[in-house]
Formats: sequence, structure tokens, C-alpha cells
Amino acid sequence: MHWNGYTNEQKSIVWRRLDVLLCQVVDNYFLVTDAKRLAAELDFQNLRYQTQLSPQGWVPELLKAAGSKLISYEHFGLRALPPTDTMTPRQLYDQISAECHALSQAHYDRAYARPVTLVAELTEQAAREKGLI
Repeated sequence: MHWNGYTNEQKSIVWRRLDVLLCQVVDNYFLVTDAKRLAAELDFQNLRYQTQLSPQGWVPELLKAAGSKLISYEHFGLRALPPTDTMTPRQLYDQISAECHALSQAHYDRAYARPVTLVAELTEQAAREKGLI
């Protein structure tokens, strides 16, 4: 991806799409109970996060920074949902990343890759019917 070549509008579209995916996945693991507190604690910890994302989009940065160290999610304005109680922050980060990637791939396949494959299949079928191959 040539991020620096994108216009601000294109970057905004990418961020919005990423935010939708992150919200969809993070909401399965956490409830953001206090977004202001989450932002304040991320700032206090000197953690970089994208302010254009919703608070759910900030959660992976917290999890990545915590690594295998257990943290009090309530301290960050979060309520952990089951099954997070059996996972380290790093495991949660990896799980959320994997789910976001799978969801993104599914959306891409449905919107772009599948139609191309379908066109190729239909073209081949038409060529066979006409005896061209």
C-alpha cells in the first residue's frame, strides 16, 4: 500500500473501514465504559493511538503494549467480556488481529475477488459451450 500517495479523502475512507472492522471485533471482547478515561490513560502511558478511530479502535494498541502483563481493564475504562478472563493481553491482541484480518479478507473476497472469479468462470463456461476450448 502506498499510504503517502493517498489523498486525505482516501485515507479517511481507509480509516473508517478499519474502524468498522475493529469495532465489530473488539465489541466481542470488551465494552468501552469510559472513552475519556481510556484516552487519558493511553496518553499517560505514552501509547500512540489513532484519534480518528472510535475508542474500540484504540484497544488493540493497549493490548499490544501490555504484552503478557496482566492489567486492570477497568482502570482503562474497559469492561472485559468472557472469554477474555483466560487470555493475556497479547493473546487477545493476536486474536483480535486475526479476526480483523479474516473479516477484512472475507469482505475483499466478496466485493472484489469473487466477482472476478465468477466472471472468469462464466467466460470459460461460455467458451466451452461454443466449442472454443
